Amino acid sequence: MIYGLSDFSYSCQGFAHLFAVYKKKGRLEGLKLAYVGDGNDVAHSLLYDCSKIGMNITLGCQKGYEPGPKVVSQAKEKAKGMGCEVKAVQDPIEAAKGADVIYTDVWTSMGKEKEWQERGKLRKPYQVNPLLTKGAKEDPIFIDCLRAHRGEEVTNEVADSKNSVIFDKQKTGYIRKKRFWR
Repeated sequence: MIYGLSDFSYSCQGFAHLFAVYKKKGRLEGLKLAYVGDGNDVAHSLLYDCSKIGMNITLGCQKGYEPGPKVVSQAKEKAKGMGCEVKAVQDPIEAAKGADVIYTDVWTSMGKEKEWQERGKLRKPYQVNPLLTKGAKEDPIFIDCLRAHRGEEVTNEVADSKNSVIFDKQKTGYIRKKRFWR
């Protein structure tokens, strides 16, 4: 199996996520994906992927945890030619406004586990919960990169909702009983 995972990007995950969106929405071009959380490897891949296929993307990332400026710049440049928009904001509610897709990832990426407690305190306003999803379109899709830390980056209400496609993209996944699931 090829994951395409590095500290910089996670290209195979990006493709899997967008394929799940395509299966549910029937298109990608012109939709808006809101990414809320750490501007990490997954955020980088989504910036590149969305801008290349004409999908609008807005990232809501806390100051100090934004995606790489070069990645944002390159994605914005590519988006111009595709007729879509790339935005990076600090307000997660603003990021989710009008979204067709709301996406999140763990607050503490692999290799940064020692930062878990500090990051958790800082990220609470970036949790995907019913309040955050209110500003999205009427029937938004929810995706988590997995492993989801329920109660941290996403609430059970959202992860288990009819709008969640987290298991659609990983039908062969398994559920762990306590803190993690996949």
